Amino acid sequence: MPGIEPDKAAVAQQIRHLQDTLYVVNGKWKLPILVAIHQGNSRFRDIQRSVQGITTKVLSTELKALEQNKLVVRRVYDTSPPTVEYTTSPYCETLQTMILEMIAWGKNHRDRVREE
Repeated sequence: MPGIEPDKAAVAQQIRHLQDTLYVVNGKWKLPILVAIHQGNSRFRDIQRSVQGITTKVLSTELKALEQNKLVVRRVYDTSPPTVEYTTSPYCETLQTMILEMIAWGKNHRDRVREE
């Protein structure tokens, strides 16, 4: 960027990338939904049961957002009534290391907060 020192430009770029990431996975429900699907819950009701406290409307909205961001694949089968299944996409696998690190960090944080 013209007029910005390289360090400031690099920091600004890093912040933009972080914001892009947070836009896709931020919120109370998106990561728990991805974990539930990754663990084999492929039907809407199974996902809802697995993610305690989520409403039907919120789950539907979040699944659409995850599908738009290429993290979830929605398949509709020609049955009567139609069967819909959700799976994580191969692209979603790129989040696995980050999610596992976040789970570990959350556990450690909870333990640390309890110590005080």
